[in-house]
Amino acid sequence: MGNKLMMKLFIASEAFFFLSLIVAYVYFWQAANFREEALTHLDIRTSGVFTALLIASSLTFFLAERSQRKQKIGTSKLWLFATLLLGVVFLLGQAHEYYNLITHDITLSKDEFGTSFFTLTGFHGLHVLLGLIMISIIMGLVFNGHLKNDNNKVLATAGIYWHFVDGVWIVVFTLIYVLPHLVHL
Repeated sequence: MGNKLMMKLFIASEAFFFLSLIVAYVYFWQAANFREEALTHLDIRTSGVFTALLIASSLTFFLAERSQRKQKIGTSKLWLFATLLLGVVFLLGQAHEYYNLITHDITLSKDEFGTSFFTLTGFHGLHVLLGLIMISIIMGLVFNGHLKNDNNKVLATAGIYWHFVDGVWIVVFTLIYVLPHLVHL
């Protein structure tokens, strides 16, 4: 089996897990007052900025892949570094938000909102962290000249994962941050 197929199968299993967490979040939203909690404690503007940065990291990763295919190794390195930087900034933003929530007594164990919020966003954050580790390893390979010619399949395979993680965040951000401003579930 090819690398891309294996990654797609892995992503399919992760998609089911994220879907389960999203369904649980929506279910608990109906049982508790998630809308009020979200509107009171979550900052859609700041999270929106960090969301834009994460989405931009998909573009920079795509540009790294394209540069690698065109044998523009220097440009590929630059775009990979930009992707890594954008991902790190996103995680730092998430850590800052967690710190603010915890100081306002919104914790994993306080209530359904805290449990659902931290579980869903934390699981996503873990995936971002794993993606950043993967990108760091790839950067090391690129910087040491190990990904030349036909070896750019590594970038394409990693790209499937990175774009998935970014896509999942769009769904999570919409559900947790945007929908409370629009609807009552």
